[in-house]
Amino acid sequence: MAAEGGAPVRGQDDDRRAAAPAPRLDAADLGAELGARATLVQFSSAFCAPCRATRRVLGEVAGMVPGVVHIEIDAEDRLRLVRALGVLKTPTVLVLDADGRVVRRAVGQPRKADVIAALGEAV
Repeated sequence: MAAEGGAPVRGQDDDRRAAAPAPRLDAADLGAELGARATLVQFSSAFCAPCRATRRVLGEVAGMVPGVVHIEIDAEDRLRLVRALGVLKTPTVLVLDADGRVVRRAVGQPRKADVIAALGEAV
């Protein structure tokens, strides 16, 4: 999964600043319990065809990897969270570690292999 955001661009004065800490989410933010090892958070919308395919892929991966859960959030129902996280398109997928820190972020329908690789950073 291709990461968005991340480290400052090289060659700018930002090199001396520490990168902003990754957002941390908890069960109250997400409306569901985090996975023991990692959590796949999917922001979806009702008429999004790629969201349905993403739901299937993330559900399959969560079923394969012990301690990983998939949480799907309807973006329209959780606008405050969507705005706080800067979600602009659906599907947007966040990979959280066991402490709820965002370790990866991607927009669009992911491939199963990419999701599994991204989980390597979280577990």
